[in-house]
Amino acid sequence: MISRVYLKNCLSFEEVDLEFKNGLNIFTGPSGAGKSILMQAVLSLFALTDVKANMGEVLLNNSNINDEVYDLSFDDDIIIKSIKKDKVRYFLNNQSVSKKNLNDFSMKLIKHLNLKDTSEFDSFKLLDFLDKLTLQKKKEFKKIKEDYNISYKKLLHTKKELQKILDDETKLEDLKEFARFEIDKIEQINPSIDEYEELNLIKKRLAKKEKIEVAIKKASGIMEFNQNVTLALELMEVDSSFFDESMNELNNIFERFNDSLHELDEINIENILDRIEKLSALQKRFGSIEECLNYKEQKKIELSSYENIFFQKEKLEKEFDELNIKLSLLAKEISTYRKESSLILEKKINEYLKFLYLSNAKIIIEEKVLDFSGFDEVKFELNGVSLDTISSGEYNRLRLALLTSMSEFDIVDNGILFLDEIDANLSGKESDAISKVLKKLSNSYQIFAISHQPQLTSSADQHFLVDKINGKSLVKELNSKERINEIARMISGEKVTLEALDFAKNLLKS
Repeated sequence: MISRVYLKNCLSFEEVDLEFKNGLNIFTGPSGAGKSILMQAVLSLFALTDVKANMGEVLLNNSNINDEVYDLSFDDDIIIKSIKKDKVRYFLNNQSVSKKNLNDFSMKLIKHLNLKDTSEFDSFKLLDFLDKLTLQKKKEFKKIKEDYNISYKKLLHTKKELQKILDDETKLEDLKEFARFEIDKIEQINPSIDEYEELNLIKKRLAKKEKIEVAIKKASGIMEFNQNVTLALELMEVDSSFFDESMNELNNIFERFNDSLHELDEINIENILDRIEKLSALQKRFGSIEECLNYKEQKKIELSSYENIFFQKEKLEKEFDELNIKLSLLAKEISTYRKESSLILEKKINEYLKFLYLSNAKIIIEEKVLDFSGFDEVKFELNGVSLDTISSGEYNRLRLALLTSMSEFDIVDNGILFLDEIDANLSGKESDAISKVLKKLSNSYQIFAISHQPQLTSSADQHFLVDKINGKSLVKELNSKERINEIARMISGEKVTLEALDFAKNLLKS
């Protein structure tokens, strides 16, 4: 609930500092005093209207809001501030917040009902309420709803997959041709892992082949002195076996290299360089030969899936049809439950309407295209006509009957209710009925309303007078005596009569 509001430099108001309690808070005062300005200014603190005050602050407690984004738990107090200089800045518990985000946050808590607002009669909102009411009465409804929700999600997924296939079908040949081209391009080269490194080694050997051959030829001259060295060692009576072994090893090395060089004679260097170039191009494109081969296998899988797309399409179409049939049956079952609950809600609304001197509200459930809510669409009629043709007074009373009925079932989240012109242009008995219904509703909502009638005003838990003196608007909470005088003014006008005072006293006693 709102426990305090502070405004500074708000049009005709220099400063406003008000404390509020739960229940019904009524604002009265002469025409032009600034009642509507004050109401709009309070709403602006929640980013629901344009900011009027240079500085504003509202304190909320017992709001039952749990919000991880703003680090709020159910028991936390909430302070919202607005500062208007070159531009408007908002703060929520000292955290800077955008107007949009504050608006979204406020909508969880605040209901601002005016003639332009038709949200309470929104079909999806009403369906949600009927479902909650049904769950309250019929425990088996929970499983049916869960089954529907799961099946509907499956339907959306299947529809998405099917649409992808249908879209792919139009470009299927291009996709198949591209996949084949990519596979053929790699298979023509037919690379293998480590081939690139091996070919580069051969390239290096070929580059050194001639130099090695010349070097071996020159070094082989040492063999001509082999016998001379052996003879010298024998004459010195030195064992020559170490020398013989070394010469044999050297000779073997030369022979092996000569054999490998002869093998290189059979290799076409142009082919090697061409192969390296092709492998290098693959590595540049894919990162490595291994990734290139993985890409080829991926394209083969894609090609296979394209070849099997007809069978996938057939399977998905069958699954889609089966889900549609299942959802239609579940939606029909859900609709039956909703219609039962709508009769309960309709009866309760008409009880309040009778009290409010109206009658014959009817809840009509029509069929629409299947969506996440089923195929039900909820509409209201009053005395056989649609809501867009009824008067503002009738609309206000019907909306009030709906809100009070919903609140009585203890299903909806309650909060703070701002009412515009709720008792304007009503007769005395109609105004009296409105006041009694609002009093009952104030057990669930903290209500802020501007009143034009003494009946509603006398029902207030807090009564605030808005007045204007020398062009400056003022607002204050009235005590018992002041309330009597203000209600008497509302009855008789600026010249308060004794009869009006007596009537005001009696209203406050009743």
